[in-house]
Amino acid sequence: MLIISMAAQGKQTQKEVPEAQPVVVRPEPERDLFAWKAPSRPFKRRDRQFWVTVGAIAGISGLVLFLIEGAMPVILIISLVFLFYVLSTVPPEEIEYKITNKGIKVVDKRTDWELLTRFWFSRRFDSELLVFEMVTIPGRLELVVNSKDKDALKKVLSEYLNEEEASPSNLDKAANWFAKKLPGNK
Repeated sequence: MLIISMAAQGKQTQKEVPEAQPVVVRPEPERDLFAWKAPSRPFKRRDRQFWVTVGAIAGISGLVLFLIEGAMPVILIISLVFLFYVLSTVPPEEIEYKITNKGIKVVDKRTDWELLTRFWFSRRFDSELLVFEMVTIPGRLELVVNSKDKDALKKVLSEYLNEEEASPSNLDKAANWFAKKLPGNK
C-alpha cells in the first residue's frame, strides 16, 4: 500500500492508495477448430489434343518472339510449357489443412487472420476450392476442400471473416477467356 498525504482546507489527511499491479497478458494457446485432408492443388489430366494445341501456340509465339527479341523469351516459353506439363501429369500429394483460432495452417505453415480479409468457395476442374483474399502478395490463398465439409467450414470461418466473393480482375478475365479457347477446358 502507498500512503499519500493530502492537504485539504488546512487539514492534513492521509489516504491509502493500492499500488498498481502489473498486468500480465497470457497468450491464448493455439487450438484447432477444423481440420481436413485434401490434395495440395486442383488437378486434371490432359489429353493429346490439348498438348498438340499448346505446343503449336508455344511454337508460333516462340518463333515470333525469337525474331523480335532473341533466345531469352523462347527459353522462358519452353520453361513455362515444361512447368505446366509437369503440373498436369504429376498428381498432387494429399496434405493436411487446419483452421485454428490464430489463422489457417497448410502443412504447419500458418497464415494469420490479420492477413486475410474475406473468403468464398469456388470450383476449378473437378475440385471445390476455398479461396481467401489476402492483404499481402500473392493476394489469394486457395485451398482444396471436400464437398461434404463446406457447411462446417462456413460456420467456423464466419466467426473470423466475411463470406463475400471478389469480382474477377482483368487478369482473371483474360486467363478465363484464354482457358476456354483451349481444348478440354469447356
